[in-house]
Amino acid sequence: MRVTVGIASTGRAVVLRQMLSYMSTLDDLPDRVVVSIAARDDFEGPPPDDLPFELLVITSPKGSSAQRNAILKGEADSDVVLFLDDDFLISQGYITELRSLFARDPSILIATGCVLADGAKGPGLAFEDAVELLHSAGPAEASQPQDVRSGYGCNMAMRMIGQPELFDEALPLYGWLEDLDLSRRVARRGRVVRSDGLKGVHLGTKNGRTPGIRLGYSQIANPVYMLGKGTLGWRHALRLMVRNIAANLLGSVHPPPYLDRRGRLRGNLIAIGEVLCRRSNPARILELE
Repeated sequence: MRVTVGIASTGRAVVLRQMLSYMSTLDDLPDRVVVSIAARDDFEGPPPDDLPFELLVITSPKGSSAQRNAILKGEADSDVVLFLDDDFLISQGYITELRSLFARDPSILIATGCVLADGAKGPGLAFEDAVELLHSAGPAEASQPQDVRSGYGCNMAMRMIGQPELFDEALPLYGWLEDLDLSRRVARRGRVVRSDGLKGVHLGTKNGRTPGIRLGYSQIANPVYMLGKGTLGWRHALRLMVRNIAANLLGSVHPPPYLDRRGRLRGNLIAIGEVLCRRSNPARILELE
């Protein structure tokens, strides 16, 4: 079972270097790591010769969907591609258990793991704290997989069979909900599961993320776009949109320093206006500042 780790990274060369160095300390290693960057200064090492696995650095147009697709298109010889965010640390044994999971059940097409702590939901986690948390949690272990609606893009493995499903590049930049969109398309052919035995920690690093107004626009425009595609139902779309609007509205009163809640709310309002005028488009975020 040949496993490739794919990492799409933009503007976080230091974080990426730290993550690759950490991965090199694990006992079980992927067969290859492919890093997809949008600009030359997005990668600052470590040098491939210093790592215990094959490292390939490629370039593609900027955007999580486009950068991940560039990885998928070059990995026809892999059995599984595990997409990791550049600030996601996997536990000891993760790759070994991932191989076993896909070998045990051929119907599994996407698998995601258990996020022990998610810094994206707060101010972020320090690298040293994440490593300590992983050590205290112990290695990955066999677990009964549970069917879920979607993989979580920060750690999401795909079985490579024939022509793989690609991420939708009409969802630009951060690609809000691109993991859900892909998961729902793949679910028509097989299982999408979560295994709590696959453990990891998401640092939730704040630099390199989509500005508030753009993300706020995507929080409305992307679900509406997916409704039209049929990868999202009305009930789920409304729940996602209402939850984000409420969080941004309440958060705008006393916004935390690590989240641009007011920018997100502004983006929400712009998108709602354009939805009502029937001219919303996920690509509009490329025009917003």
